[in-house]
Amino acid sequence: MANQKVNIGIDGIQRSADLDRQVSYNIAQIFEGPTGKEVLRYLRSVTIEMVNGPNVSTEELRHIEGQRYIVGLIEQRIAHSHRSKNK
Repeated sequence: MANQKVNIGIDGIQRSADLDRQVSYNIAQIFEGPTGKEVLRYLRSVTIEMVNGPNVSTEELRHIEGQRYIVGLIEQRIAHSHRSKNK
């Protein structure tokens, strides 16, 4: 029996390498145009670039970190799509 390489995607989910590239490509297509870039810039500004004060609660912080994770994942998927095109 041949050893098959297990592919774990950027999001930590196991799927075939082809399907993982397709997910990245689809996400990149959504944010490729000028409107998509503006939307991503907005999402980044209200999540990753947002600074919270010392009075933020644990619950709020968890919520914010979840939002940041999703925006970061979108950005990683876009970068993965660009890297995959060059192969």
